[in-house]
Amino acid sequence: MHKCNLEEVYMNRGILNGLRVLDFTRVLAGPYATRILADFGAEVIKVQSRRTARSGEANLTAYFCNWNRNKRSITLDLNHHEARRIVLRLTGISDVVVENFSPRVMSNWGLNYEKLKVVNPDLIMVSMSGMGQTGPWKDFVAFAPTIQSLGGLTYLTSFSPDCPTGLGHSYADVIVGLYGALAILAALEHRDRTGQGQHIDLSEYEAICTLIGPTLLDVFANSRDILPQGNRSPYLPAAPYGCYKCRGKDRWCVIAVFDDNEWNALCRALGHPRWAEEKRFSTLSERKEHTEELDELLERWTTKQIAEDVVQILQKAGVPAGIVQNAQDLANDPHLLARRVSAHLEHPVLGNTVTDTYPMKLEDSQRDNWKAAPLLGEDNRYVYMELLGFAEEELSSYIEKGIIG
Repeated sequence: MHKCNLEEVYMNRGILNGLRVLDFTRVLAGPYATRILADFGAEVIKVQSRRTARSGEANLTAYFCNWNRNKRSITLDLNHHEARRIVLRLTGISDVVVENFSPRVMSNWGLNYEKLKVVNPDLIMVSMSGMGQTGPWKDFVAFAPTIQSLGGLTYLTSFSPDCPTGLGHSYADVIVGLYGALAILAALEHRDRTGQGQHIDLSEYEAICTLIGPTLLDVFANSRDILPQGNRSPYLPAAPYGCYKCRGKDRWCVIAVFDDNEWNALCRALGHPRWAEEKRFSTLSERKEHTEELDELLERWTTKQIAEDVVQILQKAGVPAGIVQNAQDLANDPHLLARRVSAHLEHPVLGNTVTDTYPMKLEDSQRDNWKAAPLLGEDNRYVYMELLGFAEEELSSYIEKGIIG
């Protein structure tokens, strides 16, 4: 029961064409979930306000442009009662509503699921919050680094229990964005089968906890004390196994040696250094026991080499190795270029912009008509006049009152 008229859609004709999404999300987790839907053809209407379109929500920033391509933008100040009435009208012609505020926000506006489903009984609503809609922590506002710490990920991905540096990236937001998109697709499938909408309560904290399942099982089943491993793995039978500094500024490579054949190949590639013949490195178990000394000796060689040369030498010798690629490396990777992993989108102000795409390629999803992220409120006339049927005078009145703005 899609609400979107196909003739109204100016975005790409992907497999989700005909789906309309009302998007109240901000920053990363929510916008990523709705961007996935928009990329595959859904009409995503992002609700913004001139008061809050700042920092990561400022339309002309690279950050905003990356997470909000293929979307429409309208302005609406929800502090006004009339604006909340407009939201109800928009909800009535939408399939999905997505928000990532703390639980009290939508309720305070009178726009919680119970109110919205009155105007749209088969509505799918996704509430993405740090802690979920219930529980003693439900009103806590959380950001990805906080969630990663609470969920154990910062500790587990550090190099030492004394220095929990963690990932250095808002990984939790990316994960919950993917979970959000998947949950919406599952809810749409359920609605197609039963005609029933639903409210999805998505907790970012719980999403991150799902990523450390093997570690939790190890603790409960084996009563083990878990320590941060850095780039090493306590489960893989490999040594050396890690990330090694190479010549140049911030250049690195990864090397993994799983058996004696690969070890012998590594020794040959290094010119049979004397230290490689020592007893402490004679077997895999010995090498794992003395992994810190082994890493230090191996890095003495890699730091003198260009990362690309290290990888070429070791791969030719039959040793698993790879470059730690930065953004520039990825942008010029010949394989990724051949696979058209990046997309060039023409922005009306910023000009030619480059953005990422997806590892899966569907025949019915065309990237050639993708659209750059919207300007603030650029779709006001389309949404308010064409979709909701406002007259010119009515729209002007709302703008003058600051309701649409």
